[in-house]
Amino acid sequence: MFVTFGQEHTHKVNGVIFDKDCICEIPANNYDSGIEKVKETFGDKYSFTYKNVDAILKFFPRGIIKLEL
Repeated sequence: MFVTFGQEHTHKVNGVIFDKDCICEIPANNYDSGIEKVKETFGDKYSFTYKNVDAILKFFPRGIIKLEL
């Protein structure tokens, strides 16, 4: 699962910044466990979730950053 963030959504998790310029990769076995991790980590301060980001990757200059909890 992948998550993107809005213009004003900036999060620091274990020293890593997640913001509008990156895509966060959430390690999860299924959507339900993935969205649970998203909400536990970022609350409601994220934009969209995706299964595949190939088509939008070019819009995120920092690329994909894997969430390490």
